[in-house]
Amino acid sequence: MTWTTLLDVRARLRKRWDNGSFLTAWASGVAWEPLSIPLRGPAPGELAAQFDAVRAWVQEWTETQRRSGAFRLVRRSVGGRSIGANEIPARLVIEGYDDLWRLLDVRRQIRCFTELREATASEEPRLVGWMNAHPMAVLANDGDWAKVVRTARWLQLARGQGTYLRQVPVPGVDTKFIESHRFVLAEILEVLLPAESIDQSVTRSQFARRYGFATKPAYVRYRLLGDVRAALPDVRELMLRAEDFNRLAPAVGTVFIVENEVTYLAFPDVADAIVIFGSGYTLSSIAALPWLAARRVRYWGDLDTHGFAILSQLRARLPHAESMLMDRATLLEHREQWVTEPAQVATALQYLSEDEAILYNDLVEDAVGPSVRLEQERISFRRLNRALGGGR
Repeated sequence: MTWTTLLDVRARLRKRWDNGSFLTAWASGVAWEPLSIPLRGPAPGELAAQFDAVRAWVQEWTETQRRSGAFRLVRRSVGGRSIGANEIPARLVIEGYDDLWRLLDVRRQIRCFTELREATASEEPRLVGWMNAHPMAVLANDGDWAKVVRTARWLQLARGQGTYLRQVPVPGVDTKFIESHRFVLAEILEVLLPAESIDQSVTRSQFARRYGFATKPAYVRYRLLGDVRAALPDVRELMLRAEDFNRLAPAVGTVFIVENEVTYLAFPDVADAIVIFGSGYTLSSIAALPWLAARRVRYWGDLDTHGFAILSQLRARLPHAESMLMDRATLLEHREQWVTEPAQVATALQYLSEDEAILYNDLVEDAVGPSVRLEQERISFRRLNRALGGGR
């Protein structure tokens, strides 16, 4: 049978409960309008053929209405000359929010939300409007809501003071709590903080920076090559905070940036140069160093779509940056060293040269092979020495 059952009606209503539309309307004070749901019942031809089943279906709806008191049934007349007219349920009408809560069996959740809203109103009344607009988010955090509110208030007061999130003093709250509740905390902070105190240049995923907290500093690891004088006697490799490295601004003519650590460690001596361990997309902190604009910058990354994406990102800050060993000849020369790139970049890259862009597009379109990747560490050092001007 395809006649509507109470389970069917509840499933239909549950979708609107789950997406928050019912609870949001109620919490926001929207007046209830009677909700009429059509019931698919037996057709006239089924009355005689399935009379007992029809009678059981009608009786079940009648008993359910009597027991629950959560809805009203509107009936229609169905029948014919052979069995006469019969009144069967045609529509179910819900007259109010309380009836809906009873039908969906969500009265406990309603009480929970009401209690949380009342408690929040006494502690931080500015959040009540947000709670009314996002009641399902409140219920999703019901067990932690008091800590969420207290954490948000501390975040509001502590921002801009060089404080780390690790220093939160709320009992039972640590950085793992903040991370697991980051979505709702970000929503709340957007309400509590003035727009000018939020760093709009970064997304909510960069939680600490967006809301004015100290973040883990970026470090730059580099080696001195050739005859470059060490800042410390006999020290040839250093790792400094990016801001300290910027102040140091080594007096060299060329800065190499490579992606593979062993390649970085084994990089040949070159006069008047340093080599930086670039470490993928974190290269942005290096590219932002102002003094690099006055140096020759040579970037060497993996010969794959991500390598070209990182190169394009570098050139957005340093337009004069050169690529090294990221060309078609190098790729074809090392055909036996190709591997498969697991997930390719396929977006337009704005800052590639013409030859780089052609090779990048060929990699994206599998023109030289399926998802071809030549990792930096698979390129021979003989080829590197040639690129550095060291002969064959």
